[in-house]
Amino acid sequence: DVYKETGYSDRLDNVKTEKQLSAIFDDFIGMVPMGQKLFGSLNPVHTGGPMQVSIAFAEQHTSGYPWKMNGTVRQEVFSLRGGLWFGTYHLLNYPASYSVPLYRFADFNAGWYASRNAAFQNAVVKASGVKLALDGDLIRYDSEEPGSTELAVRRLAGQLGMSDSEIHSQLKKGDSLAFEKTDLYQQVFRLAEKRAGKTLPREMLPGIQLESPKITRNLTTAWFAKRVDERRANCMARR
Repeated sequence: DVYKETGYSDRLDNVKTEKQLSAIFDDFIGMVPMGQKLFGSLNPVHTGGPMQVSIAFAEQHTSGYPWKMNGTVRQEVFSLRGGLWFGTYHLLNYPASYSVPLYRFADFNAGWYASRNAAFQNAVVKASGVKLALDGDLIRYDSEEPGSTELAVRRLAGQLGMSDSEIHSQLKKGDSLAFEKTDLYQQVFRLAEKRAGKTLPREMLPGIQLESPKITRNLTTAWFAKRVDERRANCMARR
């Protein structure tokens, strides 16, 4: 249909926001039977709303949402109420042992417990001598193959008295507070601190490069977290 093609072309040429781009994609796949179900995951917009919450995160955490949704979870994220609710849920609705809010802000960008896990990776580096990216990812979620952190921990297996399967099983708890209670977590820090001769941090800002079509500068998760924390401090100072 020439009219529709021209219509979509004009809309794309005049896109100003992520919400508009997401809506164009939804309208386009809506012309196809079961389009949302078949192609919804291909939407190029992955975050939305005033708090830039992950659409995938929101779709996985709808339980307890207090309002009736008239459309999709994606559309709800782009509403003021939905964006704030899912964003606040992502920021605060998980238990953490952090000393200051700064690390929650980093987790908002890098994933729950990324700051705690980056500190654990730092301990693995000290204990094993293996250089790692301190990104907060303890296992690979895209493959059954062990990632770099898991391989580094395996080098400590003899000192830990743990098998590869036990190491993997405990690393899988890295997305919960329970990881801090595991033998693996506690023994790795014990080994690392003995080698370092000092107490090591239990929280660190992950070293992750921010990537987005909207970002043209060399920005990191640490930059993001510090920027948000500065704004929090400024708001608190005005009380």
